[in-house]
Amino acid sequence: MTLHNRVRRFSAVLAASAVFALSSPAFSQDVTDGHLKAARAAVAAIHATDPFDNILPQAAAALQQQLIQKNPDMQELIGRTVSEKALALASRRADLEKEAAMAYAKVFSEKELIEIAAFYNSDSGKKLLDSGPAVTRDLLKAAD
Repeated sequence: MTLHNRVRRFSAVLAASAVFALSSPAFSQDVTDGHLKAARAAVAAIHATDPFDNILPQAAAALQQQLIQKNPDMQELIGRTVSEKALALASRRADLEKEAAMAYAKVFSEKELIEIAAFYNSDSGKKLLDSGPAVTRDLLKAAD
């Protein structure tokens, strides 16, 4: 997946999260603290938001490189400005975690989320997370 596509996908996720948050305030009031806590635990256990960790640094680096190529005489200003803006956006990472938890809370009950977190925090769940992609690759090779 190209960096441009990843940035576009990340932007779409953020926009969808904002729309969801703004369009359904009644739902967020229906989620109990315990339900949200269970959802956050499940999100953390399955590393649901981990794929988004590198998008901002990669996008910032690509933008910085592109701007410096066009304006090499402004390299220091570009580097400083891009870094400042990226750091400001990085502080919104907690918002993504909250939105992910809300999305899971919408689909799964508190009990189910507790069970999901328990499984993925177990040795078997951790092994599934670690080895699952390799098993899937092997399965796809067999299917080919």
